[in-house]
Amino acid sequence: MTQAFGNYAVLLQREFGWSRTLFSAAFSLTRAESGLLGPVQGWALDRFGTRGVMRVGVVVMTVGFVGLSQIQNAVQFFVAYLVISIGMSLSGFLSITTATVKWFERKRARALALSGMGFAVGGIVTPLVVYFLRAFGWRWTAAASGLIFIVVALPLTSWFGHTPESRGEPVDGIDPADSVDHLVRAEGVSDVHFTAREAIRTRAFWMISLGHASALLVVGAVIAHLSLYLTTEQDFTLQQASFVGGALPLLQFVGQLVGGVLGDRVNKRLLASLAMLGHMTGLLLLTYATNRWMIWLFIPLHGFSWGVRGPLMQALRADYFGSTSFGKIMGVSSMVVMLGMIGGPLVAGTLADATGDYQLGFTVLALAAGAGLFFFVAATPPAPPVREDAAGVDLAI
Repeated sequence: MTQAFGNYAVLLQREFGWSRTLFSAAFSLTRAESGLLGPVQGWALDRFGTRGVMRVGVVVMTVGFVGLSQIQNAVQFFVAYLVISIGMSLSGFLSITTATVKWFERKRARALALSGMGFAVGGIVTPLVVYFLRAFGWRWTAAASGLIFIVVALPLTSWFGHTPESRGEPVDGIDPADSVDHLVRAEGVSDVHFTAREAIRTRAFWMISLGHASALLVVGAVIAHLSLYLTTEQDFTLQQASFVGGALPLLQFVGQLVGGVLGDRVNKRLLASLAMLGHMTGLLLLTYATNRWMIWLFIPLHGFSWGVRGPLMQALRADYFGSTSFGKIMGVSSMVVMLGMIGGPLVAGTLADATGDYQLGFTVLALAAGAGLFFFVAATPPAPPVREDAAGVDLAI
C-alpha cells in the first residue's frame, strides 16, 4: 500500500474531491503511528519474538484493506489507512530487520539488502496494481489485496522467530573455529551489546536517526505525491505515472544489491552521505523538469540512492550497538525517523495547496536532504558503555 498510495490518491481525489493536504495528512498520520508504535513493537519483538508479532500484523493489515474498500468519507479513509499502516508495521520492516541482524555480522549489509528487496519488488509491480485499479476499481482492488496478502503472507511467518543459538548455527554461517581473516570487519562493529538506554545516550544514535529522517523527507514526499505531481503538473496519465513509480523500486533493487556488497567493504557513513546527495539532486531535477529526460534521470538518482542507503541505516545501528536489544533501539529511533516521513509529505502537500504547485515544497525538501549528509559524517562509532560490576566498580567494556 505504501508504494501504491499515490495511485490510490489520484483515484480518490477524482471521486471525492479531497485536497492534496488531506492526502498528505493521511500519509503523515500513518507514518507517525509507525514511529509511535516503534518502541512498543521493539519491546514485543525482543520479548516475544518476530513470528507472533508478524502474524498479528498480517491479520490487522487484511482487515484494513477490506475496510478501505468500504469507505464513504475522509474519516473512514483515515481509519482504514491507519489500520493498514499498523498491520504493515507489525508484519514488515522492523520485524524483518530485527530477525535479520541476529543472524549476520560480517555479512550484515548484504543480508539486510536482500531482506529489504521485497519492498522494492512490491514497487516494481505498481503498474500491475494500477491496471487492476483501472480495470476493476479501487474498491475491488483493495479488498482483493487484503485477501491475497493473508493467504500468501501468513504461511511465510513460519520462517521467522528463530535465532542462531536456537538452531545451533553460527552467526554469518561461519564456524567460529574457522579463520575469517579474509572477511572485512566493518568500521565500528562492537562486541558489546548496548541496551536501548545506553544507545540513546550516544551521539551516534542521534546522528544516524537524524540522517535517516533527513533522507525520508524526500522518500516520503515522493511516495505520497509523485503520481499527483506527474498527473497535475507534467501532463502524465495515471498509467504513465505508474511506470515512473514502478521504475523507482527497480533502481532501488539494483541499489540495494550494490549497497549490500559495498556496505560490508566500504565505510557505511561515506556511502550514506553520497546517497543523500543523490536524493537531493534527483528531487531537484524532478522539481524543475522542463523535459521528460529530466524526469527519467530523477529515477536512477533517487531510486539508486534509496537502495544503497536503505540497508546501511540498520547495518550501522547493529554494528555500533549489537543485536541483543536491536528491536528496542530501532523502536526508539523510529520516533525520530518518523519526522522525515511525516514532514516530507506535509511540507510538499501544504505548500502545493498554498502556492498552486509543488516547486517550493520539493525544493525545500531537496535542500534539507542534502544538508542531512552532515549527520552521517558526524555518526562516528560510539565508545563502549561504562557499566558497574557486582562490586559497584565502573567498568568500560
